Amino acid sequence: MNRRIPLALGVLLTAAALSACAATQAAPAPKPTSTRSKQPAPVVTTAPSTPEPEAPAAEPTCETIISPGTVEALTGQGWTAKAEEFRIGETVLEGGLMCMWSDYDTPSDHGQMYAWAPIDESTAVTAQQHLVQEGWVRSVEEDRTYLTEDPAVALATDEDGYGMTYEFGDGWVKFADTKQSLLLIEWP
Repeated sequence: MNRRIPLALGVLLTAAALSACAATQAAPAPKPTSTRSKQPAPVVTTAPSTPEPEAPAAEPTCETIISPGTVEALTGQGWTAKAEEFRIGETVLEGGLMCMWSDYDTPSDHGQMYAWAPIDESTAVTAQQHLVQEGWVRSVEEDRTYLTEDPAVALATDEDGYGMTYEFGDGWVKFADTKQSLLLIEWP
């Protein structure tokens, strides 16, 4: 049998396939015929695009203000959260949330507290003054202000001796049952 025929047939089929592809390509669109009018063509200007406003952040929940790993650990031991308004003294912090995590099916004094709220500078100053008057200890580290309960009266403390602590940042405040636990709050 002659091996040249299959090779020639392959070349012929390839050429036919290429010409078929070229035939299926769209022909260039015909140029529109021009009709003259006495009015000039309108000038199209492009206005600078304005960015879409950002969607507001979701509302904080007990499951979103703390890290996912913390939620998993707490729910894994059968705990659930109860949400309350976040207050400092008599001041309710609008848009804030206080979460009390515990096993509410079993009577116990064990639980965890986490809170977060937006706060303006004036309210932050007033809240800090109130806490200091109530005996809370104020400290400043870098750009954060901490107010922690007096260690002499704290029910529970972290390994550094801090009990319940507020952390004030730029436009927000956090609260946890120990200063170390503030690290678990990740909102927003």
